[in-house]
Amino acid sequence: MTGRRIKSILIVVTLAVSGCALLTWTQPWFSLVLTQGTHAGTDVDVPGEAAGPAVAALGLAGLALGGALAIAGRVLRVVFGVLEVLIGGSLIASAIVAVSDPAAASSKTITEFTGVAGDSAAHDLVAQSFATAWPYVALAAGIILAVLGIAVIVTSRRWPASGRKFDAPAAEPSGTTHDAVDSWDELSRGEDPTR
Repeated sequence: MTGRRIKSILIVVTLAVSGCALLTWTQPWFSLVLTQGTHAGTDVDVPGEAAGPAVAALGLAGLALGGALAIAGRVLRVVFGVLEVLIGGSLIASAIVAVSDPAAASSKTITEFTGVAGDSAAHDLVAQSFATAWPYVALAAGIILAVLGIAVIVTSRRWPASGRKFDAPAAEPSGTTHDAVDSWDELSRGEDPTR
């Protein structure tokens, strides 16, 4: 497989997985059944923005990183690969923390719904919790991003160099000066001053 094809695949998959992680933030992660007071027996859906608040920022960071990989030089590709591993690891941690204690992850939503604040109060109010597929999708997105980051680090040397349009402009030959007035004069004569 050519370096250009590897680069394209890794960038497209990074963008798709980061977008998927961002999507999980907008979906319900848990369904809770409350046990006490006037809300006893009530079902409460907990969105990803409450259960995994860092997921949106991590998804956006992954999208930005995918775009930056398209124009990065050799050294920055390795740095971005490491960042991608860190973003993936952070997504994994966010999903695991939420799934391991749904009541604590849902305390903000429980407080908004019942007016009772605190993690211990949230644990007391929750009779049952059911996880949807979305926190596991966020977990899978984190794993995939971490693997993609490792792949970027390993394969970045095979990638083609970025296009010349992203390079710094070449210096004028020694002894030659070229200013804005010369450029306008060339345009007046019908010449392209950028050549």
